Amino acid sequence: MSQSAQKLRLSALVALVVGSMIGGGIFSLPQNMAASAGAGAVLIGWAITGVGMLTLALVFQTLANRKPELDTGVYAYAKAGFGNYMGFSSAWGYWISAWIGNVSYMVLLFSTLGLFFPIFGEGNTAAAIACASLLLWAIHFLVLRGIREAAFLNLITTIAKVVPLVLFIVITALAFRLDVFTADFWGAGNVELGSVMDQVRGMMLVTVWVFIGIEGANIYSARAQNRRDIGKATVIGFYGVLLLLVLVNMLSMGIMSQPELAALKNPSMAGVLEHVVGRWGALLVSVGLIVSLLGGLLAWTLLCAEILFAGARDHTMPEFLRKENSRQVPSNALWLSNGLIQLMLIITLFNDATYLNLLYLATSMILVPYFWSAAYAVMVSWRGETYESDPGARSKDLAVSLVALLYAAWLLYAGGIQYLLLSALLYAPGALLFAKARRELGKPVFTTMERLVFAVVLAGALIAAYGLYDGFLSL
Repeated sequence: MSQSAQKLRLSALVALVVGSMIGGGIFSLPQNMAASAGAGAVLIGWAITGVGMLTLALVFQTLANRKPELDTGVYAYAKAGFGNYMGFSSAWGYWISAWIGNVSYMVLLFSTLGLFFPIFGEGNTAAAIACASLLLWAIHFLVLRGIREAAFLNLITTIAKVVPLVLFIVITALAFRLDVFTADFWGAGNVELGSVMDQVRGMMLVTVWVFIGIEGANIYSARAQNRRDIGKATVIGFYGVLLLLVLVNMLSMGIMSQPELAALKNPSMAGVLEHVVGRWGALLVSVGLIVSLLGGLLAWTLLCAEILFAGARDHTMPEFLRKENSRQVPSNALWLSNGLIQLMLIITLFNDATYLNLLYLATSMILVPYFWSAAYAVMVSWRGETYESDPGARSKDLAVSLVALLYAAWLLYAGGIQYLLLSALLYAPGALLFAKARRELGKPVFTTMERLVFAVVLAGALIAAYGLYDGFLSL
């Protein structure tokens, strides 16, 4: 198949962004948010998230347009601005976040099926892991048939999973009760929630999780039919998903109280709709979630392979990850990604890792690539690079990128020390692949500054390993 036949149009790129963001997170949003915050804090949190994620979306749009030569995704910005090891670490962290996210999708998928088939339990029983493994390799061989074919299927599943979300919004809007929404608005009646600031901080990782994938179109920059479609797809996808997320979350808080929502089993949207219309509501949401998760699994399987392939293409990753099959699918990258997903599925069987545990870990891994992308945008606009013919846009882009950088830094703080240490444990082994890639080029592995950065990462990894052994840290 020719390279031109594999190029992706705007509709496919938008579907990759939306399909990456709408996976399982939105279907568990009512419970996930209520577990940490009351309605008032949730509104504040969404305001912060809306502004922060919009600035990140605009950062990705601006960099896609102003730095078209950086067509290998978000890690390319870290590499261009801060060196080879930072670039590699961003690619490595993004990739790990992607495949851990796929594990969490599978746990949630079979947890949902557990509502109808008790043998699947919470999604981490032996039967659930066995069936998840079969699904994993079915998707694997589907993707091997071609990126464009898989992207088209992702477009279909994206449309299919939006339909039940729209129905949920319409039904809950009609049943919405203001007195339920405003009761204990600031969560003062539940001392476990803490202060409003504690509540806002507690919900941050959940809001980031449901937006992961916003950069999906950038990963496929080199495969886009029209380069400017990358920025368009990012912003269109962001606004559409933000509207769905806020409506699902806030309307639910007008149906059931915060303690009732917090006690729901996930997917909690099913419990909310069942409260309004009865059992068929739970069935509708469950079917929608299954379709959504299947589409999300497909989208993130594509992204897992593409990020490694893109890294190998510019020598950030080792050469063996550059291999493509006859349909231009990065086969070695796909095998490595899905092999590790299979390993993590087996670990969840013995570790009892839940959807929420995996969600927080996957989210913490992606914060570093977001931070460095925003920092690079600040650098570009501060220096005035590419603004010679458009000086008026420089101040606006600098302001937007500074807000995005502050938001990314806030997210690192909100995630807490536990997930920073666990992230370090996953970042540290990546140095082996980085060293291999550098030696293939015949160049030194680390610069002096990179050696110091790696020492900090390694120290964090050792603390995390001891913490898991001693019990003061847990997955």
